[in-house]
Amino acid sequence: MADKLIFDIQMFAAGDVVNATTSAELSAEMKTFYDKALITLAGPRLVHEQFGQKKPIPKNGGKTIEFRKFSKLPKALTPITEGVTPTGKKLNVSAVTATVDQYGDYVEQTDLLELTAIDNTIVEATKELADQAGLTLDTVVRNELIAGTNVMFVPKISADGTETEVTERGQLDDTCRLRVKDVFTAAAELKAVNAPKIDGAYIAIIHPYVAFDLMQDAGDQWMDIHKYKNPENIYQGEIGMLGGVRFVESTEAKIFEGGVFATLFLGANAYGVTAIEGGGLEHIVKQKGYGNDPLNQRSSIGWKATKVAKRLLEEYIIRFESKSAFSGKAEEN
Repeated sequence: MADKLIFDIQMFAAGDVVNATTSAELSAEMKTFYDKALITLAGPRLVHEQFGQKKPIPKNGGKTIEFRKFSKLPKALTPITEGVTPTGKKLNVSAVTATVDQYGDYVEQTDLLELTAIDNTIVEATKELADQAGLTLDTVVRNELIAGTNVMFVPKISADGTETEVTERGQLDDTCRLRVKDVFTAAAELKAVNAPKIDGAYIAIIHPYVAFDLMQDAGDQWMDIHKYKNPENIYQGEIGMLGGVRFVESTEAKIFEGGVFATLFLGANAYGVTAIEGGGLEHIVKQKGYGNDPLNQRSSIGWKATKVAKRLLEEYIIRFESKSAFSGKAEEN
């Protein structure tokens, strides 16, 4: 589905094409069209940002964006006196700020390519750039999440089933594979700190290799998405549910050196991200003759994004580290 894109042929009608290729910039209609196309095609790569608070890009407000988190109100255990209005409470709002950065890239093409290519080269370049943009922005969010301080390790399992606690990454060995028990442990830890659920469940972002290990251990306890009551309401990359945790699979789930995998367990409002709409992700097309191009030989297609991710509640993010049956072939990402 990600590679399919339906184009409105009228967007390429003679008037628009002439305007797009003879002026310095695309027409407003074409720019909107390609911006939407870029966002649509990049979407499938944006697995890690799905569950964060979305904030719009600051307009003319500098490079700082502000996320907010609310402290829970204490229990109201003092009985109310009849006829007397008690003293109310005020919400304790904390501001968490982050500095946005810009990312981007472009491809250059020659006039000869434009004249001889059978397919619309802007469309083909947009597909490749969208994939790159999605992976880049997803990695920005992922790297913020995996830097959290709330980390757990799968224990070593001996041949007789005895568990040996692991307290650091370097102690993990090939027996340390994610199990059903570990999923329930992570869910229990999130429940213990009253982490709110996301649409009725906690979320885990998992690598396909680790998902394989877990499903082998889970057997009939694993629920595939086709068994959901509402299978149409699934997240990007979702593969199933176990123990009240919905699992979202991504090849971009973090792999550390030595074939160590990070599975992220998340509660609601654990982190914030800047939205890709409204200027967060922009498609840029430069026509032949831009810059130092006296013979109109070069044009370019590119993207630019303003992005930041910020952990807001460390206790709502658990990084569970493990090995896998495929650790020997896994490369750090």
